[in-house]
Amino acid sequence: MEAPYTKEVSHVLNPLINAKNNVPEHQRFYQQAYKAHTRLWMINGRSRWYMTPYLIVLWGTFGATLWAAGRKVTGHNTWFGKD
Repeated sequence: MEAPYTKEVSHVLNPLINAKNNVPEHQRFYQQAYKAHTRLWMINGRSRWYMTPYLIVLWGTFGATLWAAGRKVTGHNTWFGKD
């Protein structure tokens, strides 16, 4: 007697077993872009969607840190105002 879940699992995994190997195509794509001096994190088409919010947060926190440090050095204990 066959286990009841065997058909479901084999049905789900069957397309993955005989799938085409796309790794060489992806390697060629990334190697060509890398040889053109494109940064690795900017090669993918969705990179700008990932990098734009990241860079905004990165430079925003850097600027906020410098602003707060400058305020502290000048004797102010708050972000805005006199004190």
